[in-house]
Amino acid sequence: MAGIGAFLRNAWNKEPVITASCALGVLAVVLPFVSPYTKFSGMINRATPYSYPVPVRDDGNMPDVPSHPCHQQGPNLEWLRKL
Repeated sequence: MAGIGAFLRNAWNKEPVITASCALGVLAVVLPFVSPYTKFSGMINRATPYSYPVPVRDDGNMPDVPSHPCHQQGPNLEWLRKL
């Protein structure tokens, strides 16, 4: 650990711009994996349908189509409201 600290101190003393740009690059790669925003945006994307519903004429033989557009169908998003 002391060797890494000495290397970083030496690199900062010699080339601070390159050291700062490398640190920002490493941060840009690591941050999405540790960010809670990534988790919640993934959950929202999984719950959101890829296509919007198209009005269809119900002939009584379509169990997957709700009888009214206001009837709940699909994943529940209550967890999003409770954040």
